[in-house]
Amino acid sequence: MSILVVLQQMIIIFILIGIGMVLYRRKMLSEETSKQISGIIINVTNPALLICSAFEEGPKVSLRELGIAAAAYAVVFAILIAVGFLIPYLLGEPKKLHYAYQMLTVFGNVGFIGIPLASAVLGSKSLIFVSIFNLLFNLLIYTFGMSMLQKAALRQARENGSVLENTLTSGRLQKFVNAGTISAAVTILFYLGDFRVPVILSSTLSYAGRATTLLSMLVLGVSVAQMAPRDIFSHPKLYAFTLLRQILVPIGCVLLMRKWIDNTLIINTMLLMVAVPSANMPLMIAKQMDMDTESISQGIILTTILSLVTVPVACLFLT
Repeated sequence: MSILVVLQQMIIIFILIGIGMVLYRRKMLSEETSKQISGIIINVTNPALLICSAFEEGPKVSLRELGIAAAAYAVVFAILIAVGFLIPYLLGEPKKLHYAYQMLTVFGNVGFIGIPLASAVLGSKSLIFVSIFNLLFNLLIYTFGMSMLQKAALRQARENGSVLENTLTSGRLQKFVNAGTISAAVTILFYLGDFRVPVILSSTLSYAGRATTLLSMLVLGVSVAQMAPRDIFSHPKLYAFTLLRQILVPIGCVLLMRKWIDNTLIINTMLLMVAVPSANMPLMIAKQMDMDTESISQGIILTTILSLVTVPVACLFLT
């Protein structure tokens, strides 16, 4: 079942990426348009998609289970952050590329791939735990991720002799109070409070959230269209990275967490969420900052392609 679900999701992803490539090559999408779409995703559609998860009908889990899952997944993200700092040194990458490997390591595609994968393999009850993982993802992408990308953008700006420094060093508090963190907090509030909202509001958020998948894949398609195949497949270190990040790390996290947590659904959900390929949210944020996104794009594309093999292998450790 897991293999079929992964193959189905990969096919959908590749079709949407292909549409983005065709639109770019036919000059119906440009690099500038791609940046503008990235801003829409980050500030509108992705927060809407997150909030919508609180309105889903389904069985409620206990507050204790939610707390255990939140604590366990927070530990997992801490492990991913530590691994993200370590991997570039293990692979011998230059300092200027460390941020790319950190983003590729910490942030997996837990939304578009993770949600349907968990639903099909583990059932609908797992989706609340998937939502918690997504909440932590969004909190980190708009805080830790944004901070790391801003530092990298500042470094690139200095090397290029541009004047980006002032825009990145001002408004530090705004890095933590933004659309992502606000929407994450609102989602938690609505789920725990079990509030009812007007259909007009929930439907509006739903329509906006559904646009995230298409728009984000179009952005990735534009990046793919700008690269030659050899730029994607001719990097041996990215293959080593994929083996470490998408097979060894998920299995290691499961073996570690099984010692303290006896809830198999929490553990299995965690395994799937850690095993998915790298997310493209860091790519979209980097595009907004006018950064060189080649390394991140290469990593996202290659990990997505190789996930056809790595995710089923990781699924062998489901309990």
